[in-house]
Formats: sequence, C-alpha cells, structure tokens
Amino acid sequence: MTQDAHPLDLPAREIASGVRGGRFSAVEIMHESLKRAHATQDAFNAFALIREEAALAAARDADEAVKAGRPTGFLHGVPFAAKDLTPTAGDVTTLGSWSSGDYVPSETALCVRRLQAAGAILMGKTTTPEFGHSSFTWSPRFGATRNPHDPSRTSGGSSGGSAVAVGTGVVPFAEGSDMGGSVRIPASFCGIVGLKPSLGRIPMTILPSVFDDISHFGPLARTVDDAVAFLEATAGPSDEDILSLPLTFEAERARDQGLKGKRFALSIDLGFYAVEPQVEAAIRRAAGAMADAGAVVEEVALPWTRAVVDEWYEIWCVFMSAYFGAFRDRMDPAMVEIMRRGFAKDATSYKRIELLRTAMWRDMARLFETYDALLCPACAVTAPPVERKDGDYFNEDAAGHLIGLDMTCPFNLTPQCPAISVPIGPADDGLPVGLQIVGRRFQDEAVLGHGRGVERFYSP
Repeated sequence: MTQDAHPLDLPAREIASGVRGGRFSAVEIMHESLKRAHATQDAFNAFALIREEAALAAARDADEAVKAGRPTGFLHGVPFAAKDLTPTAGDVTTLGSWSSGDYVPSETALCVRRLQAAGAILMGKTTTPEFGHSSFTWSPRFGATRNPHDPSRTSGGSSGGSAVAVGTGVVPFAEGSDMGGSVRIPASFCGIVGLKPSLGRIPMTILPSVFDDISHFGPLARTVDDAVAFLEATAGPSDEDILSLPLTFEAERARDQGLKGKRFALSIDLGFYAVEPQVEAAIRRAAGAMADAGAVVEEVALPWTRAVVDEWYEIWCVFMSAYFGAFRDRMDPAMVEIMRRGFAKDATSYKRIELLRTAMWRDMARLFETYDALLCPACAVTAPPVERKDGDYFNEDAAGHLIGLDMTCPFNLTPQCPAISVPIGPADDGLPVGLQIVGRRFQDEAVLGHGRGVERFYSP
C-alpha cells in the first residue's frame, strides 16, 4: 500500500484481514467508504440510498466483535453495495421506478445475506434503470448515472450504479444482476471486472419465478480476486432456488493465473456485430499479449446472425411483461413499449426460440471440444454519450452487420456458460474496453482464472 493510499483501496480479503487483526478499524474503513460515496454522488449518481447510520452501526459491531474475540468471517468489515433491484430488509427498495412506491422489504435477498454472513457490510443501494430493463442506467425516479471516466458518457446498465460504486473506489465489490449483460456491460464501460456466473451458481431468489433461465447474480469488482471473494461468499445451493447448482465453488482454482498452454478461440464479431475499430484493436492487442504469455489464440468463425439478439429481445419483452406488467404509474415509455411487445408474443413462437438456443449451444459445445474458452468484446463500442438510448442500437451497416451496443446477451441464451468482462486498457478515445471470456458450462473457476491471467497485463 502506497503512503497516500487508504486501506479501503486494498483487496477485500486484505481489508478484512486488517480489521480482524486490529490493524484497521471497520468504522474507519466505513467512514472512508461513505465519504467517497457522498463526494462522488452529485457527479456520477451511483446511489439510490446511502445507508449511513445502519452501515456505521454494523461497522461498530464488527470492531467490537474483534475486541471481544467473537468469530469473524473472511470478509469481516468489508463495505459493499447492492443494486436497488435487490430487496434488503428495512431499506426502501424502488427497482428504479415510481411504480413500486416506497416499498420496504421485510426480508433480505439470500445473495446479500450470504455476504453479510461472511462479515461484509452493506453501505448502500445502487441506481438501476426501471426494473433493470436497459443498458443505460437512467430512470424517471433517479435520472442518469454517469461514467467515472467521463461523466458525459453512460455508466452502462442495468447494474450501472454498482459499477460506478466500484469504479470510484467506494467499495471493492458490489452486487449486480445480469439477464442480458447487466453486469458485464457496465463493467466494460467503467473499466472494472464483471462476472455472469453459470446459471444457478448463486441462487437467484428475487424474481417472482424460480424457473427463469436467463437471470444471474454476479459481482462487479475492482479485481478478479475481489470477484472470487464475492463468489466464495455467495455461491452454493439453496432450496430457495430450485435451479441452484449442487456444486462447490473452489476458490483456489479460480486464482490460477496461468495462460501457458491454454487454448482460446477468438471471435471479434460473433458472426454479425459491427465492432468499432478501436474496440477491435484493443481486443487484438489483448489476444496478442495472451499469445505472448504462452496461450494459443486462434480466430474462429461463428455462424450466428442478428436473430440471436432479436430472439433474446423477445424473451426480454415477455420477461418484463410477465413480471412487471401490472405497474404503470409514471413509467419510462421505453419500459411500457417493452411490455406491450411482450404481451403481444404468442406462446408457440416464444417456445420456438429454444430451437435457436439449441443451435447456439451445439455450436459452442463443438468449439469447447478444442478450446478452453471463447474470447470476444464485451461491448461493440466504448461507453456512449449519456443521453443515448437502447433503441439507437438496432440498425445495420451497409454490410448487414448489427450496429449493436453489447455483445453479452447471446451468452444469457446459453446461461450455463460463465462469462466475464475483464478491463484491457483504454481505446483510442481514452475510454475502457472489456474483454469477454466465455467458458465451458459450469466452469466458473476456469473463467475467473483466465481473467486473472489477462489482468496481469492491465494491473488496476
């Protein structure tokens, strides 16, 4: 730690070790976290709620536990933030909407409870677009959340507030949720790590249905090691989610950073995206660095078309209309249009989307017979201006390629495959670029290990 650095800037495990050992005070750590949150709120709008009194009370309890010799968790005293979609007992939870009123849950979501059981302290709830519907964190209730690298640019969405909380140093990691890239998109735009784990790795307990198969909790984190710590605390089966995986998360395997001898398939466009030249150049530089470290990186062609994004969008519209269709008051017009489209979808055509998903999985299964993981951009562009909208990214260029925003939603259609966005330095415009690494089904540890290997070239 440099002379002018604060203990809050250390990795999460080191913060907790310092608190447990009496070198750091959990109260002092929390005061710094809250100070940074307040100092950056006007400029970036990361928080829907800052839990000042509750967080400081929990920090005092953490210090008292150390003094009394009571048991402590491996994240003891570490501040974290959670998305405003995720219920936490006693806190106003708005889902980014006026339609939900001032709802105060009586129970806390399992993901957050597990972090707290490991000793971490919830310091705030982060902004999200209404019901998490957008790749831009803007809502009628809270306005726009801005990028810490350039406040004229979007933070991405829908976990944009969580990304900014991490990117501005308020917390080492934050909870997010990912149904089409809502962890990986803001991670890419804000220059941090974002993981969509395998479906069921972290029990998904906040939706009306426990049978949804595109939704994931995931960490936004300063480093891969902090993402590993998040997963170590939150992963594991629970009867609260029938789709949760009966698998043990092996954190030590996730810390492997060796790239030598690994084989990676590289697809710049996934077969149909128009990728900004500066993004492509950054991805190719990262692939070259991986090859120089001893990995085999080979470019591959995928037979996918924009039907992948179009069909994911149909699922998304039905998802929103089924779960949130009853809410109308003061709603984002884009959200209303999504729900209208979902209500109009017939059941037979919706079921046929599974045929596309099956073909996609077979393509990936063949690829994974040869390669350890697939490399591609997390987003086809760097962070757009904050006033842009999702609808600006549905056109095609002269060659018929989709001028899209994210390249993440395809892998919510194959949800058992973990996918991580790792920052690989700035593009020519100075904004961050994220390399997306997609792994074999349920191989979260391997994907995190690959990410850690890439991270060595781009130390935060």
